[in-house]
Formats: sequence, structure tokens, C-alpha cells
Amino acid sequence: MLEAYKAFLERRAGVTLEIHAAPYNWYQLPNELPTYLIAYSQMLNEHARELANSLNEMRQFIINLKGWSEVLDQTESYEKRRQIVFEFVNPVATLAINLPYVIRTRFVYSITHLSHQANQLKQLPWSDDLPIDNRIYSEKADKYAGTWKKYSKLKRCLEKISNKKYQANTLNFRNKYNHRYSPRIELGITNLVTRYVGNNGEVSYGIGCVEPLKLKEILPLLIEQHSMSMRAFILYQDLVNEHISLFNQS
Repeated sequence: MLEAYKAFLERRAGVTLEIHAAPYNWYQLPNELPTYLIAYSQMLNEHARELANSLNEMRQFIINLKGWSEVLDQTESYEKRRQIVFEFVNPVATLAINLPYVIRTRFVYSITHLSHQANQLKQLPWSDDLPIDNRIYSEKADKYAGTWKKYSKLKRCLEKISNKKYQANTLNFRNKYNHRYSPRIELGITNLVTRYVGNNGEVSYGIGCVEPLKLKEILPLLIEQHSMSMRAFILYQDLVNEHISLFNQS
């Protein structure tokens, strides 16, 4: 495994994918904020940092998987390939495939909270009627951010992250990983028996399997999702700057 890891480091050093890092410290709040906007200030500080961390984590996962993909291409022994996948590839790929959904939900969470706080300058009287955190979904973002001009483009962009196309292309990996048995990565099969219930209630069983997801299939999907997530981050900055513009006028 030491030789395989050395080969990975060499391959990773030569990876030249066009995937950019998310920036930090990109916003400028007014020097003096009224007391009721302190919560906004502290939330933005955390949310902007953690969203950038998530995007940059995904970027690093993609680079690592590209390096391991090249190592696997040069590894003929099935046993060595199995060890590499088990030790190094599977944990990173599992996290990477799940991250688009995680990133989208984190955007929704942040947009909803920040817009709700910023609405104090737009809605009189303002009511602190935001649901508890585990009940914040996309429709709540629509409710609390819908009056801000920059939100509509951001919403459309978010709808392309972890969308039905991505779910289908990854064989519904995220849902199956969390609730059933997901496809394997590179090696192994799953879903040997499938139970079907027809419209008339008739039950049948199918025998077959789901082939593993290959890194060469996964990587283009992850790159596309990262690109869309970076686009969302730019539009998220536009929304925050719209909030801040109103703060500066108050």
C-alpha cells in the first residue's frame, strides 16, 4: 500500500482539472451595525466560511479521486485494486457523491436564515416566525428570500445541484447509501434481489444486480456538480451583497 500511495501522490501532483477554489472574506459589512443585526453578522461569518469549506472539500475530493483513478489504471492485480479501493477510494468517493446534496441543503439553510434576519429592514412589523432548523426546506427559502431581487437566479441554480439527473447518473447512490444498500465503487455488485409491487398489488421478485460505479463515470458528474455549486456561491454572494446594500442605506 505504501507504493500505491506514493504513486497516488505523484499522480495527484500532475492533476490539471479546471476546478477553482471558493474564496473567503469576500463581504464587507458596515463598520457599525444596529444591535438587531448582530445575529446576521455572526451567521454570515460562519455560513460564508463553512460553505466555502464544503466547496473546497469537494474540490479536493475530486482531485484525489482523479489521482487514484490514474493509479488504478496502472494496477493489474485484482487484489491490489481491491485493497486500494477499500483503503483509499471508497471513503473519499462516498463522501464526494453525497456532497452535492449536502451543499445544496446548506445553501438553503443559510439563505433562509440570513434573509429572515435581513427582512427586519424590509418588513414592518417584522415577526421572528422562522421554523426550527430541522424544518427549513427550499419552500422556506422561497418565503423568506423571495422578495430579494437576487434570489431568483440563485434558486434556479440550486435546483440543478443534486437534481434528478445527477441522482439517476449516480444510480440513486445518496438515497440508497443512507437508507438501503448503495452501488459499490469500482468493484463489487449489490441489489441481487428486488421486490416489485404492481398497480394491482401483485408482488414479484427480480433477480439481477447493480454494477459498481466507476471513477471515470463519477468524476465528470462531480466536476459538473462542483461547477454548479461554485456558480451558486457567486449568486449567493450577490444576494448577501444585496442585503448589505440595504444595511448601508439604513
